[in-house]
Amino acid sequence: MKTIVQIDDNYKNWLEELSDRFRSSQIKAAIRVNNEMLRFYWSLGRDISQMELSAKYGSGFYKKLSADLKDVLPGVRSFSETNLRYIVWFYELYSSNSQQAVVDLNTAEKQLPLVNDYVNESIFSIPWGHHVAIIGKCRSDQQKALFYVNKVIENNWSRAVLLNSLDTDLYDRQGKAVTNFEYTLPAVQSDLAQAITKDPYNFDFLTLTEKYNEKELKDALMDNITGFLLELGSGFSFVGREYRLMIGEKENFVDMLFFNINLRCYVVLEVKITEFEPSFAGQLGTYVVAVNHQLKEDWQNPAVGLLVCKSMDKIEAQYALESTSQPLGVSSYELSKLIPDSFKGSLPTIEELEAELNEGKTNK
Repeated sequence: MKTIVQIDDNYKNWLEELSDRFRSSQIKAAIRVNNEMLRFYWSLGRDISQMELSAKYGSGFYKKLSADLKDVLPGVRSFSETNLRYIVWFYELYSSNSQQAVVDLNTAEKQLPLVNDYVNESIFSIPWGHHVAIIGKCRSDQQKALFYVNKVIENNWSRAVLLNSLDTDLYDRQGKAVTNFEYTLPAVQSDLAQAITKDPYNFDFLTLTEKYNEKELKDALMDNITGFLLELGSGFSFVGREYRLMIGEKENFVDMLFFNINLRCYVVLEVKITEFEPSFAGQLGTYVVAVNHQLKEDWQNPAVGLLVCKSMDKIEAQYALESTSQPLGVSSYELSKLIPDSFKGSLPTIEELEAELNEGKTNK
């Protein structure tokens, strides 16, 4: 009996291993298929662009090509008029040649080689649907497009996350906080720390009344912690809100404490619903020092502080940060989804909603 049980266990483990291996091979195969498809799209876009086929055959070219490809490749759904245009834009966006060579169709038919462009290999590593979203927002800006391509690769972004980042103009906000990192951190860590900042932060995932106070903003951020972490960026792990620090004999409470895996350090975050004031930097710097003394471990880098205000005078903020030896950054935030303050009193409370739901269950 023991031998049979042992065989059964081995068989079960073998089946699990086979399942893992099969799924791994499926993923690798899907990546290879995607890579080859994108390379074909690149070559097709190159052919159309360099041969100037659209100009040669007029406005009906894409419609004709779509129909002809569907005839010779029945069942393939990749050659709609719209997708063919995106395929050409795909090539033209990422092509390194500022002036593309023009190839006569008659010459091409003799199978003379087309001009070979230098290709950034990263573009073949993300799904076509992601490319369509990027092209839609970045058709004339290769650097901006490659920024999003690399973000998708680095963070394994879904299309929904990518669309959110495109809609909120992450490219124009990334790394734009006013900081003193250049003077207070080693070069490599300084660059990494700057890269995790944004200005402004986009809080449009929140819904608040027009006359919201600071507590309401912080409550809303915590109630929407997933959206908040997504806006902060990759590598952030939430440690706590109103994190208690004893400084001397006084209790102090940090608005929010995070740990950033990429920086290997704590990030002390303070939120203000007013314009930046120099005194805010002094308070934040004190919290950063306290975190280094009380929480930081030997393998961790020194903590950094981030202050997010409703608005700021960037010159004043820069002067204030230059006056401290602690690594600090200052950003603003945007919040457009505000409802009239008069609605506040008419909205049901959580307790009222729960009572109504319970009453409904009782009456059934």
